[in-house]
Amino acid sequence: MEKREDGRDWAYRVDPYGFERPEDFDYASYEAFFSRYLVVLTRRAIKWSKLLKGNNSIQKNLKVKRYIRKGIPNEHRALIWMIVSGAQANMEQNPGYYHRLLEGEKNDKLVEAIKTDMNRTFPDNVKFRKTADPCLQHTLYNVLVAYGHHNKAVGYCQGMNFIAGYLILITKNEEESFWLLDALIGRILPDYYSPAMLGLKTDQEVLGELVKMKVPAVAELMERHGVMWTLVVSRWFICLFIDILPVETVLRIWDCLFYEGSKIIFRVALTLIKQHQSFILEATNFPDICDKFKQITKGTFVTECHSFMQKIFTDPGSLSMATINKLRETCREKLLSQG
Repeated sequence: MEKREDGRDWAYRVDPYGFERPEDFDYASYEAFFSRYLVVLTRRAIKWSKLLKGNNSIQKNLKVKRYIRKGIPNEHRALIWMIVSGAQANMEQNPGYYHRLLEGEKNDKLVEAIKTDMNRTFPDNVKFRKTADPCLQHTLYNVLVAYGHHNKAVGYCQGMNFIAGYLILITKNEEESFWLLDALIGRILPDYYSPAMLGLKTDQEVLGELVKMKVPAVAELMERHGVMWTLVVSRWFICLFIDILPVETVLRIWDCLFYEGSKIIFRVALTLIKQHQSFILEATNFPDICDKFKQITKGTFVTECHSFMQKIFTDPGSLSMATINKLRETCREKLLSQG
C-alpha cells in the first residue's frame, strides 16, 4: 500500500465516504473523538436494530424523532431518510417515472450546464474521479438531468450537484437519490434553487432577524460594519453545510433535516453564531467579520458531531416553525417590495 513520508498509508488519508483528508488534518484529535464516538455508534446501532426488527418501515412518532436526533446508523440512513422525507412513498406511487425521465427528450442547455459542473463536484473525493470504477460522476449526471426535467421551474442550479452527490454516497442508489433530492428541493427547502432564489434570500434574512432576537450583539456588529448576511451564510443554506462542516456532522444534521424540516438549518446556524459570539465580536472590520465566520465552522466544536447535535437543540432556545413562518412572511414581503 502506498505510504507517505509521515508513514500514513493511502487508505487512511481517505475517509469512509471517499473524501481525501487535507494535508493539515489533525489525526490525533480526530482519533480521540472517534474512539469515543464509536461507543455511541455501537449503542445507537443496537437500539435502531431493535426498533426496526428487520422491518423496512417506521412510523413518525416522538420515539423515532428522539432516535433520529441521536443519529441514524449509516447502514439504516438511506432507508430512514427515504421513509421520513416522504421520498419512499413518492417513489412507490410513481414506478418507472425516473427511468422515463432519463429516456425522454432532453433540454440541451440544461444538459450542458450539468456537464460543466461534473468535474467541479467533489474533486477531493476519489469516488467521483474519472478514474474511479464505478465512477459516480455518471450517476450524479443522471440524477441531475432527471431532476432538471422533472422540475422545470428549477432546472439546474449550482449547489444541487453537491447535495445530489452526498445523497448518492449515502444511498448508493440512483433512483432513491433522485426522490430524496425531490423531497429536499420540492418540499423541505422552500424555493431555494429557483432562478430568483427568493426562498434562499428570505431565509438568510430570517436568520438575521433570529440573530437580532437571540444574539443581538452579533446582529449589531454586522449592521455597524454593513455586512449583509448573504455574504457570510449563503453557502450554509445553498449547500446545506457541505464542504463547510465535517462530513459526519453534515450527515447528522441531514438526519434531522429530513425529519423535522428546514428549521434545523436555523438551529445549526444560531448554534455556530451563539457558541462563538465573543470570538465574532473581536472583529473590527468588514473582512475580519467574514474571516471569523469562516473560522467558526472549523475545529473540535463541529467535529464532535454528537455533542454538537445536542447543542443545536439547547443553545438557540425555543424555535417554532410558527415563528419561522411568520418571519418568512415579513422578510419575503420586504424583499419583494425592494424589487
